[in-house]
Amino acid sequence: MVKNFPFYIKAPIILLGLVIIVFILNVLRDVLVPLAFATLIAILLNPLANRLGRKMPKVLSILLTMIIAVLILFGLMYFLSSQIAHFFDNLDQMKQKFSELLIIGQKWLHETFGITTQKQVEILNDAAKGSKAMIGQTLSGVLGVLSVIFLIPVYTFLIMFYKTLILNFLYEVFSEENQKKVGEILSETKSAIQSYIIGLLIETSIVAVMNSCALLILGVQNAILIGVIGAILNLLPYIGGIIAILLPVLMATLTTDGFTTQLLIVGAYALIQFIDNNILVPRIVSSKVQINALISIVIVLLGAALWGVPGMFLSIPFIAVLKIIFDRIEGLKPWGKLLGDTIPTEHMGQIKRLRRKKPALSEKN
Repeated sequence: MVKNFPFYIKAPIILLGLVIIVFILNVLRDVLVPLAFATLIAILLNPLANRLGRKMPKVLSILLTMIIAVLILFGLMYFLSSQIAHFFDNLDQMKQKFSELLIIGQKWLHETFGITTQKQVEILNDAAKGSKAMIGQTLSGVLGVLSVIFLIPVYTFLIMFYKTLILNFLYEVFSEENQKKVGEILSETKSAIQSYIIGLLIETSIVAVMNSCALLILGVQNAILIGVIGAILNLLPYIGGIIAILLPVLMATLTTDGFTTQLLIVGAYALIQFIDNNILVPRIVSSKVQINALISIVIVLLGAALWGVPGMFLSIPFIAVLKIIFDRIEGLKPWGKLLGDTIPTEHMGQIKRLRRKKPALSEKN
Protein backbone atom coordinates (compact mmCIF):
# COMPACT_ATOMS: atom_id res chain seq x y z
CA MET A 1 0.00 0.00 0.00
CA VAL A 2 2.93 2.35 0.74
CA LYS A 3 4.19 1.91 -2.83
CA ASN A 4 0.97 3.51 -4.11
CA PHE A 5 1.90 6.87 -2.60
CA PRO A 6 3.71 9.26 -4.98
CA PHE A 7 7.38 10.04 -4.43
CA TYR A 8 6.76 13.65 -3.32
CA ILE A 9 4.74 12.31 -0.38
CA LYS A 10 6.98 9.40 0.56
CA ALA A 11 10.26 11.38 0.43
CA PRO A 12 9.34 14.03 3.06
CA ILE A 13 7.97 11.32 5.39
CA ILE A 14 11.20 9.30 5.11
CA LEU A 15 13.35 12.41 5.64
CA LEU A 16 11.26 13.44 8.67
CA GLY A 17 11.68 9.96 10.13
CA LEU A 18 15.46 10.10 9.61
CA VAL A 19 15.67 13.55 11.23
CA ILE A 20 13.73 12.32 14.28
CA ILE A 21 15.92 9.20 14.59
CA VAL A 22 19.17 11.23 14.33
CA PHE A 23 17.85 13.75 16.87
CA ILE A 24 17.00 10.98 19.36
CA LEU A 25 20.38 9.28 18.83
CA ASN A 26 22.18 12.58 19.46
CA VAL A 27 20.16 13.57 22.54
CA LEU A 28 20.45 10.11 24.15
CA ARG A 29 24.13 9.67 23.19
CA ASP A 30 25.38 9.23 26.77
CA VAL A 31 22.94 6.37 27.34
CA LEU A 32 23.00 4.69 23.92
CA VAL A 33 26.80 4.62 23.31
CA PRO A 34 27.61 2.41 26.34
CA LEU A 35 24.49 0.35 25.60
CA ALA A 36 25.67 -0.25 22.02
CA PHE A 37 29.16 -1.28 23.16
CA ALA A 38 27.66 -3.52 25.85
CA THR A 39 25.45 -5.23 23.27
CA LEU A 40 28.45 -6.02 21.06
CA ILE A 41 30.46 -7.27 24.06
CA ALA A 42 27.53 -9.41 25.26
CA ILE A 43 27.18 -11.03 21.83
CA LEU A 44 30.94 -11.67 21.75
CA LEU A 45 31.04 -13.22 25.25
CA ASN A 46 27.82 -15.18 24.87
CA PRO A 47 29.40 -18.46 23.55
CA LEU A 48 31.81 -18.66 26.51
CA ALA A 49 29.00 -17.90 28.98
CA ASN A 50 26.83 -20.63 27.41
CA ARG A 51 29.66 -23.15 27.66
CA LEU A 52 30.31 -22.31 31.32
CA GLY A 53 26.57 -22.29 31.99
CA ARG A 54 26.39 -26.04 31.34
CA LYS A 55 28.51 -26.68 34.46
CA MET A 56 27.44 -23.86 36.83
CA PRO A 57 24.54 -21.48 37.59
CA LYS A 58 23.72 -18.82 35.01
CA VAL A 59 24.72 -15.82 37.15
CA LEU A 60 28.05 -17.39 38.09
CA SER A 61 28.86 -18.31 34.48
CA ILE A 62 28.17 -14.72 33.32
CA LEU A 63 30.28 -13.24 36.13
CA LEU A 64 33.18 -15.62 35.43
CA THR A 65 33.02 -14.79 31.70
CA MET A 66 33.14 -11.07 32.44
CA ILE A 67 36.03 -11.51 34.92
CA ILE A 68 38.05 -13.36 32.25
CA ALA A 69 37.33 -10.55 29.75
CA VAL A 70 38.32 -7.85 32.29
CA LEU A 71 41.58 -9.65 33.13
CA ILE A 72 42.50 -9.83 29.44
CA LEU A 73 41.68 -6.12 29.06
CA PHE A 74 43.76 -5.17 32.11
CA GLY A 75 46.66 -7.22 30.77
CA LEU A 76 46.53 -5.28 27.49
CA MET A 77 46.28 -1.96 29.35
CA TYR A 78 49.28 -2.86 31.54
CA PHE A 79 51.32 -3.71 28.44
CA LEU A 80 50.42 -0.42 26.76
CA SER A 81 51.07 1.61 29.93
CA SER A 82 54.57 0.11 30.21
CA GLN A 83 55.23 1.16 26.61
CA ILE A 84 53.82 4.65 27.21
CA ALA A 85 56.25 5.10 30.12
CA HIS A 86 59.20 4.78 27.68
CA PHE A 87 57.61 7.36 25.37
CA PHE A 88 58.62 10.20 27.71
CA ASP A 89 62.30 9.19 27.89
CA ASN A 90 63.31 11.48 25.00
CA LEU A 91 60.48 14.00 25.31
CA ASP A 92 62.75 17.06 25.66
CA GLN A 93 64.71 16.11 22.53
CA MET A 94 61.47 15.61 20.57
CA LYS A 95 60.12 18.98 21.76
CA GLN A 96 63.27 20.75 20.57
CA LYS A 97 63.18 19.02 17.18
CA PHE A 98 59.46 19.78 16.82
CA SER A 99 60.05 23.49 17.52
CA GLU A 100 62.79 23.59 14.87
CA LEU A 101 60.56 21.86 12.30
CA LEU A 102 57.67 24.18 13.17
CA ILE A 103 59.79 27.28 12.50
CA ILE A 104 60.98 25.80 9.18
CA GLY A 105 57.40 24.92 8.21
CA GLN A 106 56.08 28.38 9.08
CA LYS A 107 58.82 30.03 7.03
CA TRP A 108 58.13 27.75 4.04
CA LEU A 109 54.37 28.43 4.13
CA HIS A 110 54.99 32.18 4.34
CA GLU A 111 57.44 32.20 1.42
CA THR A 112 55.49 29.75 -0.77
CA PHE A 113 51.83 30.63 -0.16
CA GLY A 114 52.09 34.03 1.54
CA ILE A 115 50.39 32.82 4.74
CA THR A 116 51.62 34.91 7.64
CA THR A 117 52.68 33.37 10.93
CA GLN A 118 49.70 34.95 12.69
CA LYS A 119 47.29 33.42 10.17
CA GLN A 120 48.94 30.02 10.60
CA VAL A 121 48.47 30.25 14.38
CA GLU A 122 44.79 31.10 13.87
CA ILE A 123 44.33 28.06 11.59
CA LEU A 124 46.01 25.78 14.17
CA ASN A 125 43.82 27.21 16.95
CA ASP A 126 40.67 26.58 14.91
CA ALA A 127 41.77 23.00 14.23
CA ALA A 128 42.50 22.50 17.94
CA LYS A 129 39.04 23.79 18.85
CA GLY A 130 37.50 21.32 16.38
CA SER A 131 39.41 18.39 17.88
CA LYS A 132 38.48 19.51 21.40
CA ALA A 133 34.83 19.61 20.33
CA MET A 134 35.02 16.00 19.11
CA ILE A 135 36.76 14.87 22.30
CA GLY A 136 34.22 16.80 24.36
CA GLN A 137 31.40 15.17 22.41
CA THR A 138 32.93 11.75 23.11
CA LEU A 139 33.37 12.35 26.84
CA SER A 140 30.45 14.72 27.42
CA GLY A 141 28.66 14.62 30.73
CA VAL A 142 29.11 12.48 33.80
CA LEU A 143 27.71 9.41 32.02
CA GLY A 144 30.44 9.69 29.38
CA VAL A 145 33.12 9.22 32.06
CA LEU A 146 31.26 6.57 34.07
CA SER A 147 30.26 4.50 31.04
CA VAL A 148 33.58 2.66 30.75
CA ILE A 149 33.96 1.81 34.44
CA PHE A 150 30.32 1.26 35.37
CA LEU A 151 27.62 1.37 32.69
CA ILE A 152 29.20 -0.94 30.09
CA PRO A 153 29.89 -3.80 32.57
CA VAL A 154 26.41 -3.45 34.12
CA TYR A 155 24.71 -3.30 30.72
CA THR A 156 26.72 -6.29 29.52
CA PHE A 157 25.77 -8.41 32.53
CA LEU A 158 22.08 -7.49 32.32
CA ILE A 159 21.88 -8.09 28.55
CA MET A 160 23.42 -11.55 28.98
CA PHE A 161 21.20 -12.31 31.99
CA TYR A 162 17.96 -11.20 30.28
CA LYS A 163 18.94 -12.60 26.86
CA THR A 164 15.99 -15.05 26.72
CA LEU A 165 13.51 -12.34 27.74
CA ILE A 166 14.81 -9.95 25.03
CA LEU A 167 14.73 -12.66 22.33
CA ASN A 168 11.18 -13.71 23.27
CA PHE A 169 10.08 -10.08 23.05
CA LEU A 170 11.55 -9.73 19.56
CA TYR A 171 9.73 -12.87 18.43
CA GLU A 172 6.38 -11.96 20.00
CA VAL A 173 6.32 -8.34 18.85
CA PHE A 174 6.04 -9.49 15.21
CA SER A 175 3.17 -11.39 13.67
CA GLU A 176 3.35 -15.19 13.51
CA GLU A 177 3.97 -15.35 9.75
CA ASN A 178 7.06 -13.11 10.13
CA GLN A 179 8.62 -15.01 13.03
CA LYS A 180 10.66 -17.21 10.69
CA LYS A 181 12.28 -14.13 9.11
CA VAL A 182 12.88 -12.67 12.60
CA GLY A 183 14.66 -15.87 13.62
CA GLU A 184 16.84 -15.78 10.51
CA ILE A 185 17.74 -12.12 11.08
CA LEU A 186 18.61 -12.69 14.76
CA SER A 187 20.67 -15.79 13.99
CA GLU A 188 22.57 -14.14 11.14
CA THR A 189 23.11 -10.95 13.16
CA LYS A 190 24.60 -12.87 16.09
CA SER A 191 26.80 -14.97 13.82
CA ALA A 192 27.93 -11.98 11.74
CA ILE A 193 28.82 -9.82 14.75
CA GLN A 194 30.66 -12.64 16.53
CA SER A 195 32.71 -13.60 13.47
CA TYR A 196 33.31 -9.93 12.64
CA ILE A 197 34.60 -8.98 16.12
CA ILE A 198 36.67 -12.14 16.65
CA GLY A 199 38.14 -11.78 13.16
CA LEU A 200 38.99 -8.14 13.84
CA LEU A 201 40.73 -9.02 17.11
CA ILE A 202 42.88 -11.65 15.38
CA GLU A 203 43.60 -9.35 12.43
CA THR A 204 44.48 -6.46 14.76
CA SER A 205 46.92 -8.66 16.71
CA ILE A 206 48.68 -9.79 13.53
CA VAL A 207 48.87 -6.23 12.15
CA ALA A 208 50.23 -4.98 15.51
CA VAL A 209 53.02 -7.58 15.38
CA MET A 210 53.87 -6.73 11.74
CA ASN A 211 53.84 -2.97 12.45
CA SER A 212 56.03 -3.34 15.54
CA CYS A 213 58.54 -5.64 13.82
CA ALA A 214 58.84 -3.28 10.83
CA LEU A 215 59.40 -0.24 13.06
CA LEU A 216 61.90 -2.10 15.27
CA ILE A 217 63.91 -3.12 12.20
CA LEU A 218 63.89 0.50 10.97
CA GLY A 219 65.03 1.73 14.40
CA VAL A 220 61.99 3.91 15.14
CA GLN A 221 61.67 4.91 18.81
CA ASN A 222 58.64 3.57 20.72
CA ALA A 223 58.14 1.09 17.90
CA ILE A 224 55.90 -1.34 19.82
CA LEU A 225 53.58 1.40 21.15
CA ILE A 226 53.22 3.05 17.74
CA GLY A 227 52.75 -0.33 16.05
CA VAL A 228 49.93 -1.30 18.44
CA ILE A 229 48.24 2.11 18.12
CA GLY A 230 48.47 1.80 14.33
CA ALA A 231 46.80 -1.62 14.46
CA ILE A 232 43.97 -0.23 16.59
CA LEU A 233 43.51 2.71 14.21
CA ASN A 234 43.38 0.18 11.38
CA LEU A 235 39.97 -0.86 12.74
CA LEU A 236 38.62 2.30 11.15
CA PRO A 237 38.28 1.44 7.44
CA TYR A 238 40.63 3.36 5.13
CA ILE A 239 40.77 6.50 7.34
CA GLY A 240 42.54 4.76 10.23
CA GLY A 241 45.18 3.29 7.92
CA ILE A 242 46.23 6.76 6.75
CA ILE A 243 46.51 8.09 10.31
CA ALA A 244 48.44 4.95 11.34
CA ILE A 245 51.13 5.74 8.75
CA LEU A 246 51.45 9.37 9.86
CA LEU A 247 52.31 8.45 13.48
CA PRO A 248 55.61 6.57 12.82
CA VAL A 249 56.54 9.06 10.09
CA LEU A 250 56.12 11.90 12.60
CA MET A 251 58.12 10.01 15.24
CA ALA A 252 60.95 9.34 12.77
CA THR A 253 60.94 13.00 11.73
CA LEU A 254 61.28 14.12 15.37
CA THR A 255 64.02 11.66 16.28
CA THR A 256 66.15 11.20 13.12
CA ASP A 257 67.78 13.33 10.45
CA GLY A 258 66.97 13.08 6.75
CA PHE A 259 63.99 11.37 5.12
CA THR A 260 65.24 7.85 4.40
CA THR A 261 63.58 6.31 7.45
CA GLN A 262 60.26 8.01 6.64
CA LEU A 263 60.25 6.63 3.10
CA LEU A 264 61.07 3.15 4.37
CA ILE A 265 58.21 3.42 6.90
CA VAL A 266 55.75 4.36 4.15
CA GLY A 267 56.98 1.43 2.04
CA ALA A 268 56.75 -1.04 4.96
CA TYR A 269 53.26 0.12 5.94
CA ALA A 270 52.11 -0.02 2.32
CA LEU A 271 53.26 -3.66 2.17
CA ILE A 272 51.52 -4.43 5.49
CA GLN A 273 48.31 -2.80 4.24
CA PHE A 274 48.50 -4.89 1.06
CA ILE A 275 48.89 -8.09 3.10
CA ASP A 276 46.10 -7.01 5.44
CA ASN A 277 43.59 -6.09 2.73
CA ASN A 278 44.29 -9.00 0.37
CA ILE A 279 45.15 -11.88 2.74
CA LEU A 280 44.15 -11.21 6.36
CA VAL A 281 40.77 -9.54 5.90
CA PRO A 282 39.35 -12.02 3.32
CA ARG A 283 40.56 -15.09 5.25
CA ILE A 284 40.39 -14.06 8.92
CA VAL A 285 37.68 -11.41 9.17
CA SER A 286 35.11 -13.94 8.09
CA SER A 287 32.04 -11.79 8.53
CA LYS A 288 29.00 -12.92 6.59
CA VAL A 289 28.31 -9.29 5.67
CA GLN A 290 30.68 -7.37 3.41
CA ILE A 291 30.16 -3.59 3.15
CA ASN A 292 31.53 -1.73 0.12
CA ALA A 293 34.27 0.89 0.49
CA LEU A 294 32.10 3.93 -0.33
CA ILE A 295 29.48 3.10 2.30
CA SER A 296 32.21 2.20 4.84
CA ILE A 297 33.89 5.62 4.57
CA VAL A 298 30.60 7.55 4.59
CA ILE A 299 29.16 5.64 7.57
CA VAL A 300 32.39 6.06 9.59
CA LEU A 301 32.32 9.84 9.00
CA LEU A 302 28.62 9.99 9.88
CA GLY A 303 29.31 7.98 13.05
CA ALA A 304 32.06 10.44 14.00
CA ALA A 305 29.73 13.41 13.41
CA LEU A 306 26.96 11.84 15.51
CA TRP A 307 28.76 10.10 18.40
CA GLY A 308 32.41 11.15 18.08
CA VAL A 309 35.17 8.52 18.24
CA PRO A 310 32.88 5.76 19.64
CA GLY A 311 30.55 6.33 16.69
CA MET A 312 33.41 5.61 14.28
CA PHE A 313 33.97 2.18 15.83
CA LEU A 314 30.26 1.35 16.18
CA SER A 315 29.30 2.41 12.65
CA ILE A 316 30.49 -0.70 10.76
CA PRO A 317 28.75 -3.30 13.00
CA PHE A 318 25.62 -1.12 12.89
CA ILE A 319 25.54 -0.95 9.11
CA ALA A 320 26.26 -4.69 8.93
CA VAL A 321 23.14 -5.39 11.02
CA LEU A 322 21.13 -3.05 8.79
CA LYS A 323 22.28 -4.97 5.71
CA ILE A 324 21.14 -8.27 7.23
CA ILE A 325 17.70 -6.77 7.89
CA PHE A 326 17.47 -5.19 4.44
CA ASP A 327 18.40 -8.48 2.73
CA ARG A 328 15.52 -10.26 4.51
CA ILE A 329 12.72 -7.73 3.75
CA GLU A 330 11.40 -7.72 0.19
CA GLY A 331 10.87 -3.97 -0.14
CA LEU A 332 14.31 -3.14 1.30
CA LYS A 333 16.44 -5.57 -0.73
CA PRO A 334 17.71 -2.83 -3.12
CA TRP A 335 19.13 -1.00 -0.09
CA GLY A 336 20.86 -4.20 1.02
CA LYS A 337 22.46 -4.51 -2.43
CA LEU A 338 23.58 -0.87 -2.26
CA LEU A 339 25.39 -1.51 1.03
CA GLY A 340 27.08 -4.71 -0.19
CA ASP A 341 30.31 -5.07 -2.15
CA THR A 342 28.89 -7.20 -4.98
CA ILE A 343 29.19 -5.14 -8.16
CA PRO A 344 26.79 -6.17 -10.97
CA THR A 345 28.27 -6.44 -14.47
CA GLU A 346 25.33 -4.57 -16.05
CA HIS A 347 22.94 -1.95 -14.75
CA MET A 348 19.16 -2.29 -15.03
CA GLY A 349 18.92 0.15 -17.94
CA GLN A 350 21.22 -2.02 -20.08
CA ILE A 351 19.30 -5.18 -19.14
CA LYS A 352 15.97 -3.61 -20.11
CA ARG A 353 17.34 -2.36 -23.44
CA LEU A 354 18.72 -5.81 -24.24
CA ARG A 355 15.35 -7.37 -23.45
CA ARG A 356 13.58 -4.93 -25.76
CA LYS A 357 16.04 -5.60 -28.59
CA LYS A 358 15.75 -9.38 -28.21
CA PRO A 359 13.23 -10.62 -30.82
CA ALA A 360 10.19 -12.48 -29.62
CA LEU A 361 9.78 -16.20 -30.36
CA SER A 362 6.84 -15.51 -32.74
CA GLU A 363 8.96 -13.07 -34.77
CA LYS A 364 11.67 -15.70 -35.27
CA ASN A 365 9.12 -18.14 -36.73
